Amino acid sequence: MAEFKSGFVAILGRTNVGKSTLLNLLVGEKVAATANKVQTTRTAIRGIVSRENSQIIFIDTPGIHKPKTKLNETMIETSFGVISEIDIILFVIDATSDEIGKGDRKILEKIKESNKKTILIINKIDLVKKEKLLHLIELYQKEYKFEAVIPISSIKAKYRDIILDEIEKNLKPGPAYYSKEEFTDQTMRQLAEETIREKALKFLQDEVPHGIYVEVEKMKFKKTQKGEDIYDIEAIIYCLRESHKGIIIGKNGSMLKRIGQAARIDMENNFGVKVNLKTWVKVKEDWQDDTAIVKKFKLQ
Repeated sequence: MAEFKSGFVAILGRTNVGKSTLLNLLVGEKVAATANKVQTTRTAIRGIVSRENSQIIFIDTPGIHKPKTKLNETMIETSFGVISEIDIILFVIDATSDEIGKGDRKILEKIKESNKKTILIINKIDLVKKEKLLHLIELYQKEYKFEAVIPISSIKAKYRDIILDEIEKNLKPGPAYYSKEEFTDQTMRQLAEETIREKALKFLQDEVPHGIYVEVEKMKFKKTQKGEDIYDIEAIIYCLRESHKGIIIGKNGSMLKRIGQAARIDMENNFGVKVNLKTWVKVKEDWQDDTAIVKKFKLQ
């Protein structure tokens, strides 16, 4: 029988290249918020894939961008901080790039410094012609000796096993760190917060800048009068401005209701039990520079 392998894999890339979508595809469960906005992922989320002969622990990191607040600085720190602790890097780039941009160059330099095994993932190949893709591959292969270059469209399930097989090939023998049933080390509370925030970002589009922070204040597991299992969840959506609060609540509470309903459905699917969700909106003007809050986004 083949020797069991295990290891930690970091997914690195600029903001908006599809890292969280890729993580969800690889893990087969929804562990990372996906929204087409800068800084959707704020912490390094671990997704766990248990296979017959291996266990792969993924760390999805915040996208690399120019820091403007304490929160931004913490996110960049988290992204680069994981490199020393992992075995393999998945470096995700956008197929629509014409050259190696500043953000990608910065990541490349960190990869070179670390000299870690790296697999280059070129995402969104459905948006470009073959010639452009080949040119991009050539540019990157001149920069670093990648274990493999895998062009993908992260919304397509067929790429899952191709990537996982390549990772497994490059892992060292090691133990299973988690039980087979586990797919993330995030708590139920964190998953609930992530889900609510994702729905808020999705439905609000560009109406509210990215300054949304969700905190679950109460999460209680109980049985209904009919004996059914249910989670009572109460959460607050914090925003930066009074004007944002009105937009998040919407006319007669319509937007907040929409966010809450979509989040509840997702949670019920994820948790496997019914969810009773209540949400409120509060203004906290400078939360992005509040050390106590920002600390939550540091790599644990």
